[in-house]
Amino acid sequence: MSVIPKINYFRISPAPVQGPLFRAKSAVQPISGISMLKIFAANGSIALASVILLEEVEADYELSVLDFSRNEQKEAAYQAVNPKGRVPALITESGILTETPAILLYVAQRFGSDSLVGAHDPFIFAKIQEFNSYLASTVHVAHAHRMRGTRWTDDPHALEALKQKIPESMTAVMRLIEDDFLKGPWVHGEAYTICDPYLFTICSWLESDGVDVATLPRLMAHYQSMLDRPATQAALKQIS
Repeated sequence: MSVIPKINYFRISPAPVQGPLFRAKSAVQPISGISMLKIFAANGSIALASVILLEEVEADYELSVLDFSRNEQKEAAYQAVNPKGRVPALITESGILTETPAILLYVAQRFGSDSLVGAHDPFIFAKIQEFNSYLASTVHVAHAHRMRGTRWTDDPHALEALKQKIPESMTAVMRLIEDDFLKGPWVHGEAYTICDPYLFTICSWLESDGVDVATLPRLMAHYQSMLDRPATQAALKQIS
């Protein structure tokens, strides 16, 4: 069986920031101060995708890693940033953004090249949104049944049934990506886009979800290509 390279998990403290840092008192209040982003993430979470992209575009940002085992996402300080209690959340000079597809799109359009979002072609732009929407609405939700089953039921038998279904359901959605969506070498062909760090992050969960990654060679080749990128390594040194 092919093995996905293991990622070491550790907690960091954000680097000190020079100058007045903008702070959010609520999700609707304006933010003033220096032009810098602050992103909230957690180890093992989908927020890794957004941190990778921030590294790719060489944006200035501050990273705050929440400890979900201590329920830091439920504390008042973070609830003021994102009352959903989930990551990622991105504080910008204009306000707060949540949800991975929105954050990836914002970062790419603000700091990156047009090719990251297919801005040169409305159809390619739409296909990129289509793929990321599938990851958000279907693939990530299938994965969430393993550890977040209580979002759907409190019945212990139902929770166990959800967990037992994970290998089958995750294999099915990833097989569809392997066979029909992944063009190679990147998701949409020769151009690296905002889909690639998103897919990479989800692929890092597959073995834990009970998926036989040896049956997905094209996805594993994409995973390795992502792992070889300096931006990915820089992000993994901070969050994994």
